[in-house]
Amino acid sequence: MTAVALVISLVMALRPGSEADDGYGAASSAAGARVIAPPTASPKPTPSPTPSATRSASPKATKKATPAATRTAVAAPKPSAAATRTAAAPRPASGAAPLAGRIKPGVDYTGVATFYGAGNGDGHACSYGPSADVMTAAMNTTDYETSMACGAYILVRAASGASVTVRITNECPGDCAPGHVDLSAEAFAKIADPVAGRIPITWSLLSPANADTLSVRYKTGSSQYWCGIQVIGHRNPLARLEVRTSSGSWLRLSRTEYNYFLSEQGSGCGGAIRISDIYGEQLTLDGIAVRPDAVQPTSVQFAAH
Repeated sequence: MTAVALVISLVMALRPGSEADDGYGAASSAAGARVIAPPTASPKPTPSPTPSATRSASPKATKKATPAATRTAVAAPKPSAAATRTAAAPRPASGAAPLAGRIKPGVDYTGVATFYGAGNGDGHACSYGPSADVMTAAMNTTDYETSMACGAYILVRAASGASVTVRITNECPGDCAPGHVDLSAEAFAKIADPVAGRIPITWSLLSPANADTLSVRYKTGSSQYWCGIQVIGHRNPLARLEVRTSSGSWLRLSRTEYNYFLSEQGSGCGGAIRISDIYGEQLTLDGIAVRPDAVQPTSVQFAAH
């Protein structure tokens, strides 16, 4: 029986396709090491990016702005300090303009008169300095006209018929409208009771029959390199002041608000001076030395009109 059992075991072991348990519950192939697992499908190679993908990020996408576009975006340069100073410099009126400014001969102006404590005239806008003359007035800014009214004589008339002659030595700014004349307290009292304070008036330009000869003064700080020139005591309003330069030509100087004519580069300082009144008369003054803040008399005066 032992022999029969052994034969049966051998027969079962030699049957094709049979699997044996390795004692751990796992089946192994009878062929052992010769069993080869079925091959798996090999992955297809991933194609590398084509050159066209690289070309998609072409320089066209990052094209730089042209120089013209860059120049358009650049702000215009600001004018230089020198250009700004030149534009702001005072400029004389055109030679073709009438010699008379806003205040013209033979014209009656209407306005109002007020008064103020003019004192002795020191510190007034026309820069004449102290004076014993109290028959003075301040002209409104418009008719003051960059000091062109300085030294003018006007006849002021009240509605009552009373009148007074005053010389313009100051400017009345603020609420002084065109036609407004701010008289010295003494001058106002000649035509109205000071209690009134403000009265309607008419006024007109005068050319006094009696007038002393005029004088010239160089401003404090003047020299051969820079000077300011002022004319004092002129009978008629002054329209122009010119100086003779080293080349022999006449240079017209600009007028300031404080009634001096300036030669900012020194041209003509200490040389001959030519002045014109609003009627067109010209006077040439020689021998006026540069003596700052000294009143130098002359022997001439404009004609009466």
